[in-house]
Amino acid sequence: MASVDFLFQHPILFAAVGVVTLTLAAALWRLWVRLVRSERERRRAAEELNRRLSELFSLQELSYVLSDSLELDRIVEQVVRYAVRFLDAQGALLALAGEAPIDVLRVAASEGTLAPLRGRVIPADDPGLVARSISREHLELVRNSGGEPMRLVSDVQAAAAAAVPLRAHGVVIGTLVIADPKEGVFVSEDLRLLSTLATHAAVVIANARFFEMVRRAKEQWETAFDALSEGIAVVDVEGRVRRSNRALAALLGAPLPSVIGTHLGEALLGKSHALMELLDAARRGEHPPALVARSERLGSTLRVNAARIPSATEEQSVVVLVEDVTDQQTMETQLIQSEKLAAVGQLVSGVAHELNNPLTSIAGLSEFLLEQKEISKKDRGHLKVIHEQAQRAGRIVGNLLTFARKEPAERSPVDLNDVIQRTLQLMEYDLKIKDVEVQRDLRPALPNVVGDRHSLQQVVLNLLTNAAQAVAENRPGLPRIITVSTWSDDLVHLRVADTGPGINDVVAQNVFTPFFTTKEPGKGTGLGLSITYTIVENHGGRITVERPSTGGAAFRVDLPPVPADASAPAPRIRPPAPPPTLPHARRTVLLVDEDQAVRRMVKALFGRDGHEVEVAHNPQHALELAQRGGFDLIIVDARAATRGGGKLFVEELVARLPALRDRTIVATGDVGVATEETLTRLGLRYVRKPFNLRDLRDEAARLWAATAVS
Repeated sequence: MASVDFLFQHPILFAAVGVVTLTLAAALWRLWVRLVRSERERRRAAEELNRRLSELFSLQELSYVLSDSLELDRIVEQVVRYAVRFLDAQGALLALAGEAPIDVLRVAASEGTLAPLRGRVIPADDPGLVARSISREHLELVRNSGGEPMRLVSDVQAAAAAAVPLRAHGVVIGTLVIADPKEGVFVSEDLRLLSTLATHAAVVIANARFFEMVRRAKEQWETAFDALSEGIAVVDVEGRVRRSNRALAALLGAPLPSVIGTHLGEALLGKSHALMELLDAARRGEHPPALVARSERLGSTLRVNAARIPSATEEQSVVVLVEDVTDQQTMETQLIQSEKLAAVGQLVSGVAHELNNPLTSIAGLSEFLLEQKEISKKDRGHLKVIHEQAQRAGRIVGNLLTFARKEPAERSPVDLNDVIQRTLQLMEYDLKIKDVEVQRDLRPALPNVVGDRHSLQQVVLNLLTNAAQAVAENRPGLPRIITVSTWSDDLVHLRVADTGPGINDVVAQNVFTPFFTTKEPGKGTGLGLSITYTIVENHGGRITVERPSTGGAAFRVDLPPVPADASAPAPRIRPPAPPPTLPHARRTVLLVDEDQAVRRMVKALFGRDGHEVEVAHNPQHALELAQRGGFDLIIVDARAATRGGGKLFVEELVARLPALRDRTIVATGDVGVATEETLTRLGLRYVRKPFNLRDLRDEAARLWAATAVS
């Protein structure tokens, strides 16, 4: 009380105390306000920190989820699911763009109210927010301002939405759209989180798409790698296989896993220095030519190519391409052989035709003289030799013409087994005296083949003769066996194998070459197998030589069978009808042949029988004589042509004087398909040069008998 009274007694002091008190109160108030503001800021900072930490944890959680997989579909689903959860929105979608330029967007994932849009394709020119956001640089936020919802796509709307383009490495790969947040509006924190989520998602999605592209390319490469018919291998510096396709495993005859680690050179060619040199050259970056070599282990011819695989490491791997070119080489060999035969065939055809006329006169005149009774025994022996050698030369000419002929002379169904049996019967005595055993393995009911029976019999005869000569060279005590077998699948097959000494590489390469022979001079012409090759080829077939591992040699013939719709019994070979016996009568013969020796022989033959032979000097003279008439027989050289050589004389003769068709005989050195068709079309008889007297007499007798009846 005393102090109060004291203050009232001293008013100045009282005022000072009041001022101090008020100042202190104001300071306390300011301190309290500051404390309240600081607490608010602390709480706000704490809330912001918690929100940022929550965003960070959420993004970290999403990162863990996304890094757990590189599957694109799973990644986009997780992005959309977490976006809905982070932003507490009612719907979200993620649309991916196609290749640039962007034509369409495909909704890869969607949640909530936008779930029905999953898988939908949105055109790039769609007026909605989804398509529009692709062309934007930054996030776009839209909300309804006039009561009308915003269109996300042409037929889907939302009250509020945010869209952010997904950019990775400067390229837009899609867009992320969030629709209808729970509070109706997006706050700045939501937009910031959406941008961060989009940035992170874009990188992950881009990586996933790249991985998917690599995976797809890898699958395509592996599919192509295994689908190739050629063998492919990746080999290391030691030449061991690190990777292989199925074709190489099949070529090696081993399961694919067991090929890995195999030394490629030894597996293919054994101890081959050439293959190792090829691989070494490829490792040095060179481009060596392909290696073509015979693999005895695989029984085939291989072509090997190699190239270095670029690598950042020191290890230089090489990719090796292995092709089985056995069939290709066989075809190339056959093509070369065909070209050889065609070239030689043109030569021998001309030579054979030129030889036919002198052989005709030699054989005919020698036979004519042999029929004379007043010839001495010694001279008769000489004439027999001349006649026999002329016939032998004629057979050689026939072989040459068969070799040069491009088509079989006759096409009809032929029983190959029957041809073989008949040929073996013809050779039975010869094989018996040579102590050769023949083993038959002929399949019953073998399909007929299409061709010329006589030509196919010559094929069988040549092959059997060649085999018999081969086994005849065996030392005493060694077997002399010929095995003849037939079978069929899509083709009809004939195989003639022998137990002879076999053939070496040089002989195997030239065995079908004309005039190539291993026999001594005078014991072979070298035409047998080349003629066989030509006949088989002309029948649409193929002949190959084999060298069995057991020794000897084998020839295999593959021929096409008669088509199913054209199958018919093989025609039975009928011998020609014997010539009729005619009463003797003097007849007039017109001979059209420019060879003087042939004219001499024909005149001598028919002149001795009492006939008159008139010779035409040329085709024009022959036409004039024929038009005059009075000829019972006209003998014409098939090669005689009209003036200018544009038409055969026989064609002109039949065209002008058709009545003489039945009185004409054509003498020809070769009856190929074209010549035979012409003679058949004209209805003319023919004899082959070199002909003997009996053939010409018999054919003339048949003609005169036919004209007498008509």
